[in-house]
Amino acid sequence: MTRFALPAACAALLTLPAYACDGLLIEEAFARASSGMAQSGAAFMQITNPGDTECRIIGARSDIAERMELHTHIEDDAGVMRMVEVEEGFAIPAGGRYMLERGGEHLMFLGLTRPMDHGDTVAVTLIFEDGADMDIKIPVDLERMPASHSHSHSHSHDHSHRHSHD
Repeated sequence: MTRFALPAACAALLTLPAYACDGLLIEEAFARASSGMAQSGAAFMQITNPGDTECRIIGARSDIAERMELHTHIEDDAGVMRMVEVEEGFAIPAGGRYMLERGGEHLMFLGLTRPMDHGDTVAVTLIFEDGADMDIKIPVDLERMPASHSHSHSHSHDHSHRHSHD
C-alpha cells in the first residue's frame, strides 16, 4: 500500500452520502396473516425518529411476498372501511414517533410466497425517500390482540446501519 492509499480511502468514506433517517428505532414490531393459506399479511410497528429531520418511508420489500405496499384504512361513502395504498408514503416526524398498527397504517404483504407461521421471523427492507433503505427482522405473532400496546411483547431494534439502493 502506498502512503497515499490510506488517505484516499478515508477521503472516499467521507464523501458517502449522509442519510436523514439514520438512527431510527423500530419497536413493538410484529407481522401476521389471517390463516396459513392466506395470500396476504401485514406488519405493524412503532417507529421513533430521534433526528431533527422528517423521514419518509416510500416502500418496502420482502422475499416472503411478491410485492409490498404501504396501506391505511379509510371509510368509503357507504360507511365501509377498506384498505388503500398510501402512495405518498409514511412521514416519521423529526423527534417523534409513528405507529403502524392494526386498523390504521401498516405494511401489506401481497402474494405471500410461503405461510407466515407463528414464531417465524420475516426479513423486510424499508425504502426511504432519501435514497436509502433499512433491513429489519419482524417476528410473526399470530396471537397478538388488535388493541395490544403491551410492552411485554417488545422487540426493539436500533437500525442506524442503513445502506443506499440505486
